[in-house]
Amino acid sequence: MEVTENSVGAIDGPTNPMVTPLLTDLYQFTMAYAYWKAGKHQERAVFDLYFRKNPFGGEYTVFAGLEECIRFIANFRLTEDEINFIRESLPGSCEDGFFDYLRGIDCSDVELYAIPEGSVVFPKIPLLRVEGPIAVVQLLETPFVNLINYASLVSTNAARHRNVAGKSKTLLEFGLRRAQGPDGGLSASKYCYIGGFDATSNVAAGKLFGIPLRGTHSHAFVSSYMSLDEIIDKSLSRKDGSSTCEDFVSLVQTWLNKIQWSSSLHGIFGETNQSELAAFISYALAFPDSFLALVDTYDVMRSGIPNFCAVALALQDLGYKAVGIRLDSGDLAYLSCEARKFFCSIEKEFAVPEFGKMAITASNDLNEETIDALNKQGHEVDAFGIGTYLVTCYAQAALGVVFKLVDINNQPRIKLSEDVSKVSIPCKKRSYRLYGKEGYPLVDIMTGENEPSPKVGERILCRHPFQESKRAYVVPQQVEELLRCYWPGNSDKRRETLPTLRDIRERCIQQLEQMRPDHMRRLNPTPYKVSVSAKLYDFIHFLWLNEAPVGELQ
Repeated sequence: MEVTENSVGAIDGPTNPMVTPLLTDLYQFTMAYAYWKAGKHQERAVFDLYFRKNPFGGEYTVFAGLEECIRFIANFRLTEDEINFIRESLPGSCEDGFFDYLRGIDCSDVELYAIPEGSVVFPKIPLLRVEGPIAVVQLLETPFVNLINYASLVSTNAARHRNVAGKSKTLLEFGLRRAQGPDGGLSASKYCYIGGFDATSNVAAGKLFGIPLRGTHSHAFVSSYMSLDEIIDKSLSRKDGSSTCEDFVSLVQTWLNKIQWSSSLHGIFGETNQSELAAFISYALAFPDSFLALVDTYDVMRSGIPNFCAVALALQDLGYKAVGIRLDSGDLAYLSCEARKFFCSIEKEFAVPEFGKMAITASNDLNEETIDALNKQGHEVDAFGIGTYLVTCYAQAALGVVFKLVDINNQPRIKLSEDVSKVSIPCKKRSYRLYGKEGYPLVDIMTGENEPSPKVGERILCRHPFQESKRAYVVPQQVEELLRCYWPGNSDKRRETLPTLRDIRERCIQQLEQMRPDHMRRLNPTPYKVSVSAKLYDFIHFLWLNEAPVGELQ
């Protein structure tokens, strides 16, 4: 799914057909009616979509879900059937004129500004700024929050797994069977790919999004075989087609015997499980070019590894190269090291180049902590297959995205709370990322819409939005404006083209590499600074005092 615009230049609808204007909370329609009834429905409103706290105890978040939001507003229209359902769901006193109004609404008068998808983002900074008639924009709130919340959470989870695994390891998303329903499964595959995973087991995601697919066989395949007698056609042609080995089974058995009596491996194993051997041979006959075996059905070191090696060496004789093994249980650090030693012994003993580098894949309820523990113990795993903890975001259920009114009819609005973290930052704003001498981002700063933008080499005061004593001067070496126009509505602004999934993934990887390492570490990461300009700081506190009622002591 590389291109989201169809042949006539219109943007395709959301990936999931369930994402319609009805995928919203009832109170969005009750408010829309109240706005309409009061004649306020066309008033120009500005909303910010942001989150308040980074997930998983970390200090960064990956922004994802923007493309689906654009697909949604580009095709936002209520059908007659949907309008009839809303009529039935609202009180009978609602006037017919409101439903006529709903028939005519779309997002042609809505403007949407966003940080590019795949960016590293931080609390309080608007991910989206949505401007338009208040009733229409209010109807977009729930779908937008829904489309961004999980997407950003699971992309961040994937990025954290990538960070702990390291750049050199292959990461495979195996979560479909444990995901929260079909959409949870498809979304997880897409957004884990953005967050840095290399491939998925999810075939539908491969078709829809062009994500590389990976997968071989399960324990059921191995245990479905009872003996070598079940292999009827034993022939296998050489890779170059020059001749055919009529009895591949005998070739494998010869190699198993050689391994068993070799000087370096003698005494490590005795009789291997022959039904497992039959399964491996059968799979190799089906996929001689991509043979990867699950070796822990019976006993990894006494059966699985020797059986795999015998089949791999027989394939080598015919010009094929086996891919490797998968471990799905047991002590993964110990077993991967023992398997690597076994492969290296084979390479040395039988002079088979590269055999010692055979790929070792590990699965079995892996997560950030277990991969970190494996790193500390020392292991020989080349690829990790991660499912449940990744796609369900087991460590944190939700990101906590919010959608707050910040301006109506050019009048800034603020939401107050006894909990300072829940006080909104008012007015239509611009956001910038300021970079230091070493190329790392130093601070994100919000300014009023009409303030001059920060300049390279010019000293700027950055203030904490709510804590008076927290402030610092910054002389940026590079200034990046964060919000770009992705849906211009009726304005004449240029619309940013939506990047491909691979481009979003590349952006994510690049952005994560750009961050200072202390912001990224797992334990006690340094918080990234989010600030406001001195002028915006003064305005927030002026508005706060203006709106907060003065108490009276009796």
